[in-house]
Amino acid sequence: MTDQSSPAPLDQVADARRREMAVEHMLFGTIRFLAQRHPEMLDELEGSLGHLWDKSEGTARDDEAVREIARKFIRSLRAEH
Repeated sequence: MTDQSSPAPLDQVADARRREMAVEHMLFGTIRFLAQRHPEMLDELEGSLGHLWDKSEGTARDDEAVREIARKFIRSLRAEH
């Protein structure tokens, strides 16, 4: 009989990270494409960062760290123009 149990926790973490990397790549490429045609979109995104927050709880929560990551993405996109 074959073992049909769920994947090991480390495999689940690796799979989740791979999905996150793939989504990040696709989203960044989409934003790059749109920003080339609508540069004002980056201003809108930057203006919305105050609404961005960290879903972590307790001492792990750092809203500003999440916003800084988004700012780095925006700066990178601006540098491409």
